[in-house]
Amino acid sequence: MIKLADIVNNEEINAYMKKAHEYLGHMGAIEHSYRHVEMVSANSYRILKSLGYPEREAELAAIAGYLHDLGNLVSRYEHGRIGGFILYEILKKMGMPAEEIAVIMGAVGSHEEKSGYVVSAVSAAVIIADKADVHRTRVRKFDKAAFTPRDRVNYAVEKSSLEIDSDNRIIRIRLSIDTTICPVMEYFEMFLTKMLMCRRAAAFLGCQLELIINEARLL
Repeated sequence: MIKLADIVNNEEINAYMKKAHEYLGHMGAIEHSYRHVEMVSANSYRILKSLGYPEREAELAAIAGYLHDLGNLVSRYEHGRIGGFILYEILKKMGMPAEEIAVIMGAVGSHEEKSGYVVSAVSAAVIIADKADVHRTRVRKFDKAAFTPRDRVNYAVEKSSLEIDSDNRIIRIRLSIDTTICPVMEYFEMFLTKMLMCRRAAAFLGCQLELIINEARLL
């Protein structure tokens, strides 16, 4: 049985992840480093475990969360689908059963809001964990004049947290935003498609999504 530790210690995966992060840096894209994938992995696992899913399914969510951005090695655009294809050969070579490879491929290939769709509980957990990681530390540009709208919105977020209320089946994304950098409604407009995807993912898990910004509920 392939564990998360096996994935984390795989030399081929590590080589690809380092290059993907390097290439995105040259593009000026926001941070997709080990910090990001480790957080997405941990939160994907936490979502399913908190909601009572089996341990193995939660671990598959952790694995998919760790690997979800690997496709950036090839291209920023459609990196989810690209990553799914890259991972097929790697996971097969590592000895993962076909049924589990299919779950990982589906989750990785479906996590982008422009072309993705919630296809499984693992997929739902990865989508929520990925979209919830919004923070100014993800912005890699030093010149604020060069910020894209997405950079500015991320930079405005001073604190973010993902809360799972299993008793009431609520998944809550809580943010603290510096409104002198970005008004709350600008954040909401910029990330509306992400939040709608998170809401569909939460519904797949039998939950309601709440978005709290500066103590005001927007969803």
